[in-house]
Amino acid sequence: MKLKELLNSITFLEGNPELDLDIRDLAYHSGQVEEGSLFVCLKGYKTDGHLYLEQALEKGAAAAVVEYIRKDLDIPQYRVADSRAALAALADTFYDHPSSKIHVTGVTATNGKTTTTYMLNSILEKQGLNTGLIGTVIVKTGHIVRPADLTTPESLDLHRIFSQMVENKVSHAVMEVSSSGLELKRVGNIDYDTVVLNNISREHIDLHGSFEAYFNAKAGLIRHAKKGSWAVLNLDCPYSSTLKNETAARVFTYGLKNREADCLVTNLDLSTGRARFKIEILKKEPADIFAGYPGSFQVELSVLGLHSVYNAMAAILAALLRGIPVRVIQEALKEFRGVERRFELIFEDDIKVIDDHFANYGNINVTLETLQMMDYKNLHLVYAIRGGRGVTVNRENAEAIAKWAPRLELDKVIATTSVSHVDEKDVVSEEERLVFEEVMENAGIDVEIYEELPGAIARGLENASPEDVVLLAGCQGMDYGASICLDQLHHLKPHLDKDKVFAALKNRVAGI
Repeated sequence: MKLKELLNSITFLEGNPELDLDIRDLAYHSGQVEEGSLFVCLKGYKTDGHLYLEQALEKGAAAAVVEYIRKDLDIPQYRVADSRAALAALADTFYDHPSSKIHVTGVTATNGKTTTTYMLNSILEKQGLNTGLIGTVIVKTGHIVRPADLTTPESLDLHRIFSQMVENKVSHAVMEVSSSGLELKRVGNIDYDTVVLNNISREHIDLHGSFEAYFNAKAGLIRHAKKGSWAVLNLDCPYSSTLKNETAARVFTYGLKNREADCLVTNLDLSTGRARFKIEILKKEPADIFAGYPGSFQVELSVLGLHSVYNAMAAILAALLRGIPVRVIQEALKEFRGVERRFELIFEDDIKVIDDHFANYGNINVTLETLQMMDYKNLHLVYAIRGGRGVTVNRENAEAIAKWAPRLELDKVIATTSVSHVDEKDVVSEEERLVFEEVMENAGIDVEIYEELPGAIARGLENASPEDVVLLAGCQGMDYGASICLDQLHHLKPHLDKDKVFAALKNRVAGI
């Protein structure tokens, strides 16, 4: 593509637009530069792409987009106010606006992005559509699937992925949209048909600096949605509900507790952990979308948890807006087996073992509320303290556990610092451990702390009796918990079929 054509997609403050240059590719990393590339200098948290412009020039970069001119280098430079926004616009133009050729649904939330996108993808596939999926676990471009590097890829990579989807004749794509992806403009110039916001709770405060900044990053997906698109909002979430009147998009809302929603959950039964419920659609306009649907229908999930109900609702509404028949939605959700470490039932025999990533205050609340609605004798909580997230997050997580403990008749917690199972950035500090112990002590909850994960899990299993639930809870430190737990169960219960015991580890990513 000619440089002139590319420059028409951005506003630059300095540089000669009349140069007749052929641009063969775009790059934001000097290691990716080839002869004839346009190199875009990005400022990151740890480094500055302008420092690598000389290397890009040596590798054959034809021109550069910068936020400040490097006068010491003989290369055409085009100064912009925001190189991240420029990269998104350039990539969209270079790949001929690929997202506009696909029905794209963007999903954001503090908790449940992955599950919601997988649920919606399963519904779309059940309808026989050729789908794309971008998220924490995988990137799927039709029939090609590969592991994901980031929840939300850099904008250049993202538009390249959409271009691959177009080549592979993908008609519908679903993507997770992270707060960092929004703040860093990685999702710039994506043409969304539907945007979804399920819930917001305190998370990533270290990245954004404050909860308000984090909320505003998330809210940007809804606030900046284009006119004519759809915004799907959870009215039970106080933060999501505030955005109802802050978007140009048409709004479709759902709720279990807020009866003002367009779509309601009623007759909810979570006694087995697997939800059965009724959906009532109150919204009637526009008639071309809603007239063809029944006023109510039943849904049965195979995955556990109250949070799965909310995730399913987000996926169901997005699917309805794409014209998917109710029968297909019902069948797809009943067959959906879930995403690892999201209130995942990994063992079910005389006891139940549930594996949950227990990431933050909001996630913990929903997980423990689900357990309150289930039938079992005793709960045994094996909790991996969350390292590298600071005192505030760990205090809030501990307070969430303490709040639910009386309702769950939980008077003891087995905790672990998972010393041998965390990376350097996730090591539990003394301050993080002490604040957890302090909250538990103030709540009158006994704590057994193990340095090593296997010892903590063994203790939890040792305490469990028939009809009890063992909850493996926590991020990072508990990622290996399922494989350790099932290995221990295999030795404790050699009479059980080995394939049945280890079934949950099939196709697993975490802890393998």
